[in-house]
Amino acid sequence: MIKSTSVPTHNRSTLTLLYFIFSIILNSLGNAITVSLNLGSALWTAAAVNLSHATSWPLSWLLFAEGFFAIALNVMLLKRIDLRRILGNVIFMSCFSYLVGLMVKMLSFLPFASLNVFARIILDCFGIVLIATAISIYQRVNLMLHPCDDLMQIMRFKLCGGNSTKAQLLSFALPITAILLTLLVTRRVYAINIGTLFSLAFQGYLVGWADQRIFSRLKHQNLRI
Repeated sequence: MIKSTSVPTHNRSTLTLLYFIFSIILNSLGNAITVSLNLGSALWTAAAVNLSHATSWPLSWLLFAEGFFAIALNVMLLKRIDLRRILGNVIFMSCFSYLVGLMVKMLSFLPFASLNVFARIILDCFGIVLIATAISIYQRVNLMLHPCDDLMQIMRFKLCGGNSTKAQLLSFALPITAILLTLLVTRRVYAINIGTLFSLAFQGYLVGWADQRIFSRLKHQNLRI
């Protein structure tokens, strides 16, 4: 078990900022690993890939469009416009996209392609574990969130009684619906593989597990839900 120090987590301290920075780097690394292995994108990313094939719109535009769609849903669920929260969503989304791209370039020098299939699957699932752990940490810090992770957290505490597994599955219903709709147009499914299925099955559970096991003294702060 990894435990934080005894510094009170309700204070916006240097330690809290370090948690946040660490979690973003961890999430970027996890996403970069899954991208580099090409064994399936995360569900929101997979939905954007399928929408791109169905509409011929650039993937980067659709990823941002998904983010703003999630922001709109967050406003509806909260029944108020929280400008600070929305600004944090946009900043996180922009910085995160850059960091993932940077991590992918850094990992391009590693011989992922030469690994056997079993090793690649294990490493891809490990990438999903890193992503879920990172989400757990920065959701608890709650300084700023990616809109899709903010949506999951709002659903978790507003609709699902704090259950991370239920909330993750509920939020994943949206990209799954988008993928099914694009299937009607393209007759094909893109960016779906073992990593996507592992994320669907276990990411919510892993977020809850990390809440209890990784920096366990760090509690959810300033939920504003």
